[in-house]
Amino acid sequence: MTPELNVATQDDFLELVEQKDFRIPKAIVESILNNIDTKKKNIHVLTVNCEEENTTFDITVDTKFFALTLEENLPHYVQEEQYEDCQRIVNAINQLKLKDN
Repeated sequence: MTPELNVATQDDFLELVEQKDFRIPKAIVESILNNIDTKKKNIHVLTVNCEEENTTFDITVDTKFFALTLEENLPHYVQEEQYEDCQRIVNAINQLKLKDN
């Protein structure tokens, strides 16, 4: 099941992004880790529901960008001191890079 984030408006979501709200990278990383061996071209990582605007945004990641996306989100896990998850992320990055060679 894809994680969902409920906000009042798109601006509220953008504010969460700017504030580096950990729920966003956590949803992205967990979705990638859960789909590391997928045959799909893209995976759905987060649904953002903007309640006042009655809109929904689905955020996806192309599988060819899995390693890069994990690398970009790793600093959030370091900042949150989620060291066991950091190791899982590094292992996944290494696995993906080996698979691409």
